Amino acid sequence: YITNPSEEEAKKLAKHLVENRLAACVSIFPVSSLYWWEGKLADEKEFVTLCKTTEEKFEELEEEVKKIHPYKVPCIVKIPVESNKEYEDWVRKELNRE
Repeated sequence: YITNPSEEEAKKLAKHLVENRLAACVSIFPVSSLYWWEGKLADEKEFVTLCKTTEEKFEELEEEVKKIHPYKVPCIVKIPVESNKEYEDWVRKELNRE
């Protein structure tokens, strides 16, 4: 779960992560976010990317996002999930292609 300042930035990040086999799939959703930033309440439109990856790839994905993300403090949240075996197998297969 990663927030982005625009749809363009979200797609750029998604493409980078998928092309580099750090995510098998990335879904993008528009959201409204309210948060404190530098002492002020921000009310912003953002785009959330849900990155489908594995536990083993998370640290590498996190480091890559920190390198290329436009926010000074990007929101990179790992949400533990379970999925159907066929989907999990597909994710693992895509992440391990050369």
